Amino acid sequence: MSIRLQKFLAEAGLGSRRGCEDLIRAGRVTIDGRVAVLGESVDPGVQTVTVDGRQVKRELKEYWLLNKPAGVLSAAGDARGRRTVTDCVPARARVFPVGRLDLDSTGLLLLTNDGELAARLLHPRYHVDKEYLVTVRGTVTEAAVGRLRRGLLLEDGQTAPAQVDVLTKSRAAGSGATTTLRLTIHEGRKRQVRRMMEAIGHPVVALHRARFDGLTDAGLAVGQARPLSPEEVERLRRTAFAP
Repeated sequence: MSIRLQKFLAEAGLGSRRGCEDLIRAGRVTIDGRVAVLGESVDPGVQTVTVDGRQVKRELKEYWLLNKPAGVLSAAGDARGRRTVTDCVPARARVFPVGRLDLDSTGLLLLTNDGELAARLLHPRYHVDKEYLVTVRGTVTEAAVGRLRRGLLLEDGQTAPAQVDVLTKSRAAGSGATTTLRLTIHEGRKRQVRRMMEAIGHPVVALHRARFDGLTDAGLAVGQARPLSPEEVERLRRTAFAP
């Protein structure tokens, strides 16, 4: 049975469909020994597909939830040998993180080899909520909270309105004061939460992602990982493939 080449590569855990299209464009993919071209289909049961000379085979889909510890890279590998999130997950397949968290941040990160689902969960069109617990320097005023709720102009454009709750304010005086917020956004720009906090004049002290869509960190200690249940995977797919 024939399937679009980029879809086959994504289902084999080589990345999102867009990323797999880039592999094809770069001439890194062959079908039965010839260089593949974007747009063609392949029958994996009959034809041999390779990427960089290595044969590609379909893998069973795996879905893992990790409560990322600080100091671990949100990447599938690192040329410098640093510890990555894939080192924290006992997956059989070659999984990769859906999105990223800063090196110093903690919290929930989904890892999978389902490239199509990953691409949709990362697209802002599908409004996948991500909830963060953020401790910042200083006392955050209602005016600053209002700016977050309305959306901020960052160097890469206007942010969507965020849901914000002030959880605690420390009683320390002067530069020792801190405020902890619950912040919910659906975008996923690079270092977005930290840049939002800097834009209102309150640099981040600690950042933890406590919820990704309907998945929470309840019962999952920092550094631990668990496979998603079939019901959780189906819920994510309903979010990602909603009309």
